[in-house]
Amino acid sequence: MGELILIRHGETEWSRSGQHTSYTDLPLTPFGERQARALAPLLADRRIALTLVSPAVRARRTAELAGLAAPRITPELREWDYGGYEGVTTDEIRRTRPDWNLWTDGVAPGPEAHPGETPAEVGARADRVLAEAAEAAGRAAEEDIALVAHSHFLRVLTARYLGLTPAEGTLFQLATGAVSRLGTEHGKPVITAWNVTLPESLFPRAVPETPERD
Repeated sequence: MGELILIRHGETEWSRSGQHTSYTDLPLTPFGERQARALAPLLADRRIALTLVSPAVRARRTAELAGLAAPRITPELREWDYGGYEGVTTDEIRRTRPDWNLWTDGVAPGPEAHPGETPAEVGARADRVLAEAAEAAGRAAEEDIALVAHSHFLRVLTARYLGLTPAEGTLFQLATGAVSRLGTEHGKPVITAWNVTLPESLFPRAVPETPERD
């Protein structure tokens, strides 16, 4: 089998501001779209047999702009359900819960449709995605499987791939528009690349306006 290629979607307004974003279906910012397009050269030399993508528009658009063909929408790849903390920053939460830690404490209850998830529940979902990816990899020979999703979920998935607890996803910082790879060495799961991005100077946040021609 090849490797698992993990891709975090490009920037949204809430990822830029630090607001927790799970079910709120925000689009990429213009900068986020440039980040997604910049993924293409990072993936150009990979033979990808299958792409699984979160249903969120920010993930689907990232896959499209990165040039990943025929992605399979996979609901289990959705972001951690933040429940009552949807749209709230960590600093705001800690005004009333100074010691709050997502990785160990989980979230406050939310509305009926989005009650929130515990770390263990997110970990169980990650295990199911890994099982699906492993089954696909068994049919893909030396080709890779790509997962296009979200920061906290991919961090939990990485922890579970390595045999760690969901809470140990805290060890793996992951930027917007980043590519990471999970593989094996001597039959054991390892990280082969992590949080790889191209320099922002190649796709600056502010794009100079093109002068009007007479």
